[in-house]
Amino acid sequence: MCVFELMDRRRAYRSLEPFEVTEDLIQKLAWSAGIAPSCFNNQPWRYVFVYEKKRLEELFTSLARGNEWAKASSFVIAVFSKPEYDCRIKGRDYYLFDTGMATAFLILGATELGLVAHPIAGFNEVRVKEILGIPDDMIVITLVILGRHAEALSPILTEKQIESEKKRPERLPSEKIVYRNSYNQ
Repeated sequence: MCVFELMDRRRAYRSLEPFEVTEDLIQKLAWSAGIAPSCFNNQPWRYVFVYEKKRLEELFTSLARGNEWAKASSFVIAVFSKPEYDCRIKGRDYYLFDTGMATAFLILGATELGLVAHPIAGFNEVRVKEILGIPDDMIVITLVILGRHAEALSPILTEKQIESEKKRPERLPSEKIVYRNSYNQ
């Protein structure tokens, strides 16, 4: 599939069905993230792939209200890093940018494999670190919730979430995000 088609197909659905997590899937997603570029090839990203049922149930206790839909997932990826893992050039830290790029590659890989990969910010970071054994000096950037897109809407979604399931949320027009040759408001 063309990368442009893949980007268009990617959606952050919340109505999910479980799926079987295989070693092949784990390897493909790890490869997808690992092939991403980074400052001086430092590869600052770290992931915990969580798919064991008992550990998932524990991890679900860290979710914020409004993210209960994620409990239908078979697989959650904790994304984390720390500034020391990557470049700091003239006051600019690159670890978040580079980890974000690797996670975008991972999300596109999951999309190519027919999965929904929905990153979320609504979780208790301290609890996630405790459950997954992530050291205190790391920053948990996001949790990526994976599942198969369900045909039926999840009954626990809010009205706003239902609307975003039915129709892709509006995107800003290019004139609002791209400036030509200089930044002119």
